[in-house]
Amino acid sequence: MREAATRPLAPSSGEAPFRTPRLSGDALDDWARLAAPSGPVGLFTPEHAQRLPTAARRWLLHAIAPGTPLLSAAHLAMHGRIRIGGRWWPFEAEQVLKPFQGFVWTATARLAGLPVTGFDRYRDGRGEMRWRMLGRLPLLSASGPDVSRSAAGRLAAEFVLAPAAALSPAIQWEEVDQLRAIAHVSVDPGVHPVTLTVHPCGTLVSVTTPRWGDPGGDGYGEHVFGVRVRQERTFGGFTVPALARAGWGHGTTDWHDGDFFRFSIDHAQYR
Repeated sequence: MREAATRPLAPSSGEAPFRTPRLSGDALDDWARLAAPSGPVGLFTPEHAQRLPTAARRWLLHAIAPGTPLLSAAHLAMHGRIRIGGRWWPFEAEQVLKPFQGFVWTATARLAGLPVTGFDRYRDGRGEMRWRMLGRLPLLSASGPDVSRSAAGRLAAEFVLAPAAALSPAIQWEEVDQLRAIAHVSVDPGVHPVTLTVHPCGTLVSVTTPRWGDPGGDGYGEHVFGVRVRQERTFGGFTVPALARAGWGHGTTDWHDGDFFRFSIDHAQYR
């Protein structure tokens, strides 16, 4: 399968051109709560990473510049391609993220030239997806225990987009070897093992986790979900995955069909 293209990463400069999300009701309330500044809990020093496993320590020393305020609320702008119905479609999106608490991801995709808008969200143990074509025609609306459990797994893995979260007591670290460490991430209602594979130079190679989902359309269950990192970018002292591909079956023969999401992070702000 030919890899779906994304625009090359451009140098980061100035204030990010974030837009006001087209949300209402509970989704807008979640956005406002999660976008609220968390406030720094100090400035990063190498001593913060001393007690982490070898691979996690090497990653964190690469991911956070000394003296960076330890902020964990992130606002991200991205673009990329998503595979739906066997074809790749372009999208642009924004996301607010507070590790361990929740996220709202709102996007506009184009399917056969028609705009599809909507959001995925998770907060307080509840997940939801809602998407419409042309802003009016319902395309997908899903919630309930399975959707919530899957969204919790996504939130657990995305702490790498806000690296200061690695120092939170909500993560218990386990050493695997010189290149891998497992973060046991607490997200209600459970704990999610998230494996980081780290290059000897400190760059993040991949993130994998057993995640609840229904990738084959034959019922929910636990499947390997993963992200392969291709490039990084630095925003406000944080170096994060900024060009990557994500999907089900990472590291298995299912990856060829499970790879469904390719993204570039264009801007990020931390609060």
